[in-house]
Amino acid sequence: MAGQDAVSLTRSLLRFDTVNPPGRERDCAQMAGQLLESWGFSVRFSEFEKDRTSVIARAGGADGKPPLCLTGHLDVVPLGTRKWSKDPFAGEMDGDRLFGRGSSDMKAGVAAMLIAARKFSKHLNNTAGIVMVLTAAEEGGCVGSRHLAALPELMGKAGAIVVGEPTSNYPLVGHKGSIKFHAAFSGVSAHGSMPQLGVNAIYKAAKAIAKLEEFQFGVPEHATMGLPTMNVGTIEGGSGVNLVPDLAKIGVDIRTVPGVDHEALLLQLRTLLKEAELTVFADSQSVWTEPDEAWVQRVFEICRPILKEKPVARTAPYMTDAANLRKVYAGAPTLVLGPGEAAMAHQTDEYCNMERIRQSVQIYEEIIQDWCSA
Repeated sequence: MAGQDAVSLTRSLLRFDTVNPPGRERDCAQMAGQLLESWGFSVRFSEFEKDRTSVIARAGGADGKPPLCLTGHLDVVPLGTRKWSKDPFAGEMDGDRLFGRGSSDMKAGVAAMLIAARKFSKHLNNTAGIVMVLTAAEEGGCVGSRHLAALPELMGKAGAIVVGEPTSNYPLVGHKGSIKFHAAFSGVSAHGSMPQLGVNAIYKAAKAIAKLEEFQFGVPEHATMGLPTMNVGTIEGGSGVNLVPDLAKIGVDIRTVPGVDHEALLLQLRTLLKEAELTVFADSQSVWTEPDEAWVQRVFEICRPILKEKPVARTAPYMTDAANLRKVYAGAPTLVLGPGEAAMAHQTDEYCNMERIRQSVQIYEEIIQDWCSA
């Protein structure tokens, strides 16, 4: 494998079935770790559950400047209900398109980062160096990176972060935060013909949904990210049409912008939904790096020839592991930058353009060179 390029490495990664759930990233993580070890990296593995394996690899390191973090996730989403015209785990190619589940989101980004790191692995002594963080369980709540963020001794330091999520090689300066919760409403069961003897939990949920639809965050619009958003995405309740339901649940997805206090917002929502029992299962802050930050501007210049324009401040519509990694890499400027097509993420017949994969290797190499020679 030593001589392979980023496209062939992407195909190798696609052959691992890392659909989450259940994930099973271990074999894929072991292969990536073995490659990094063969290139001279110091490699550690971390499992938060059986077969849910992340990789942390380092090369170089010097006093005075922390390393550059390159990060991506190894899991992929389920195939969906629509039939694929390509084998989702074979890495089939058609013209310039490389097909497969995870081709854009985001095994192409992982492969490109690995190939770029290989070029420098023998030349990082006495430089700031690189830390590669390849995570399990990003899809569905960034569980793997949350586990890693609680292990500061394992993670060490980083001075800047590049997340290889799909951006068509356009550097993005952040993304919204996320709060996801379930709200459960209790009632009293009764026969459907005598509803006055019960308490209808679905009615309680419906009234709560109406309040949430009218909810105002009361924060100024962010110049790049806009306003926070809220979506009631699931509702369930009742066990039969002739029964007064004694339980109803809703699922809520909130996306926040810089300046939103998550703790205060949740307190406000608990007060608003006072009859509900709230279970928060995701709580990640927004990620934002000022576009005029010096390193960001240097990366913008690195990307300019390939994009044929100078990038401007844009943000991703999705969440990334950066929200958790910045808990341990506090203050590190962060860019989301990868070869995948964002519109292809989670789609049937997902693909990535192979030329973009090759271009991303060049971009990552120049970012590493810039960081480690400065």
